[in-house]
Amino acid sequence: MAPILMVNLAIIVYLIMACCFFNEWLVFFLADEEMDSEQRLFSIVILVIATILWPIVVPFAYLELLKFHKKHKDVIDLFIKQRKVGSHDD
Repeated sequence: MAPILMVNLAIIVYLIMACCFFNEWLVFFLADEEMDSEQRLFSIVILVIATILWPIVVPFAYLELLKFHKKHKDVIDLFIKQRKVGSHDD
């Protein structure tokens, strides 16, 4: 009984996360108005594949984000510092 419950729970979590990722990624694709119809079709295919394979795609995307942060750390720190200095309490 417990193994079946765990498998069902894993499937439910997988499907919920896939739905969440699909919704977020779809917003990004729809916001890009510069795509032509061929690029939009290709993007939808990639969106579906990425949604199905999100357990693989998300860690690689996170690694790319970390790489970007390391490359631009000085600029990011400057923005954070400016935001703290420029903020005020209401």
